[in-house]
Amino acid sequence: MYHNRRPNEVVVSRDCPAVSVPFGEAVTIQEGCVAQITQRLGGSYTVYVEGNLYRIEGRDADALGLEPVEAPAVQPASGPVTAESVEASALELLATCYDPEIPVDIVNLGLVYRCEVLPGQEEGTFRIEVDMTLTAPGCGMGTFIADEARTKLMSIPGVENVSVDLVWDPPWGREMISEHGKLELGLM
Repeated sequence: MYHNRRPNEVVVSRDCPAVSVPFGEAVTIQEGCVAQITQRLGGSYTVYVEGNLYRIEGRDADALGLEPVEAPAVQPASGPVTAESVEASALELLATCYDPEIPVDIVNLGLVYRCEVLPGQEEGTFRIEVDMTLTAPGCGMGTFIADEARTKLMSIPGVENVSVDLVWDPPWGREMISEHGKLELGLM
């Protein structure tokens, strides 16, 4: 029988889809592997397995012996959908996207440069345009994080289209982290 020796250490109960960090490649963590859960944020898990980090979606949490969780969603507005309500929902959802190596969301890390809500093709619908960056240009998780943001933003009622572009100007720097983010990272 297996006994946990470290905090948050689990035995993977089934083959589990994951994404390697920081390379962003799809992999399968094999049943029986020992995984240490290092981060549980934004509806996903970061685990350390055999010297490598991986991100596992919340829907696959059962492989870690946890209850599966759905990605965070916004509650429908209690009234007409407006550009302002869509923008508020968009910022709320972007704050549920995390770099798997850093326990601060992409908004508080200062990675979101622009989030603009514009009229959609159909009356009463909207499109969202986001410009975001990464802490390092070579990070393989960039398209993964951008895709996650796009998927979450598409769940907002009244949104018909979302574009999330990775940009590199201006280059990201630690000074872009919010006070809340700096507190979370122990930089204050």
